[in-house]
Amino acid sequence: MASPDRDSGPSQLTKHNMGWRKIVRNFTPSWFSVTMGTGIVSILLNTLPYNGRWLYWISVVIFALNVLLFTIGCVISILRYSLYPEIFKAMITHPVQAMFLGTFPMGFATIVNMFCYVCVPAWGEWTRNFAWGMWIFDAIISVITALYLPFLLMAHEGETQLSTMTAVWLLPIVSCIVAGSSGGIVAGVLSNVQHALWTIIVSYTLWGIGLPLAMMVMVIYLQRLTLHKLPPKAVIVSVFLPLGPVSQGGYGALKLGKAAQTIFPQTHSLEASSGDIFYTVGFLVALILWAFGLVWLFFAIATIVRCKSFPFNIGWWGFTFPLGVFSTCTCQMGTELPSKFFRILGTIVSLSVVVLWIVVSIGTLKGVISGEMFVAPCLANLKTKEENRDAAKAV
Repeated sequence: MASPDRDSGPSQLTKHNMGWRKIVRNFTPSWFSVTMGTGIVSILLNTLPYNGRWLYWISVVIFALNVLLFTIGCVISILRYSLYPEIFKAMITHPVQAMFLGTFPMGFATIVNMFCYVCVPAWGEWTRNFAWGMWIFDAIISVITALYLPFLLMAHEGETQLSTMTAVWLLPIVSCIVAGSSGGIVAGVLSNVQHALWTIIVSYTLWGIGLPLAMMVMVIYLQRLTLHKLPPKAVIVSVFLPLGPVSQGGYGALKLGKAAQTIFPQTHSLEASSGDIFYTVGFLVALILWAFGLVWLFFAIATIVRCKSFPFNIGWWGFTFPLGVFSTCTCQMGTELPSKFFRILGTIVSLSVVVLWIVVSIGTLKGVISGEMFVAPCLANLKTKEENRDAAKAV
């Protein structure tokens, strides 16, 4: 006998697609891209080359907002998979929606970074190890998503057509690059130099897992664009996603090189000049990756200009994070050289990202109020299975 909660028919569909249940049931992992976009804006405003005290406090407010959004996202996700456990299987086996699980550790990484920038200087010694603990958690989740989700795509039943591929495949992989870059920031605030050393080593490992794998996926994506042309309008914003791994990879090379330059001499790691070598090579790698990012930035802008109009959806948050990490890489290069050109360019792109964030936030808020933003593609297969099961029971 079926339980009252699982009764078939129109009454069930109405019950679970109204009010708070509709929000919970349709709250996909892609919503954590909101925390990615909001988090990168707080980081940009906090680290702008041409900064002011008022910008610092704005970054703190946005950081607090991001923590709130991330917490709400976690609570709703827990409710979703607790009340509807069958949805988790439908989501994790969906070839597109499962990839968005990578947005969780990347969104959390922006919180870890801002915690290091804001809370560690203000709240004292205990926050250093707390930041380290948060980063370790983020690194573990990043490795799991970067390795398991691509394998899940390989093991997915049925053949995957190249024409259906989007840059969303990069999301779980980039999480390792983001965690590696975050490790360079965390290592800089740790008081225990041995902890800092191992944080740097693990971060380079994460960087090495993520960047080469992302490059391979980008080759496949370029082939898909060449053979099957531009993506559909519904996912057109995803053309910005390849900008993420190369820009974040460059930023990570800079931050890890900077951390190695400080930590290696203190721990007597390798040779006396090894820290300087890591720092110099890191800048060279960052410059090459930044230049490669210009290629994908051109492709992305040209695609948007050619497309002209496209529907607003949660995918619009794909504008903010890739452009945001391109900005952080540019600004960091300007700081390290030092170069006024890179500092000014980084500031211009950063402010453009802030404007984009405001536009996308307003659109998202309107969609949340109207309920149009709450759509879960992975539920389509689930509903079909439930209808078939209920029809079999009726017979």
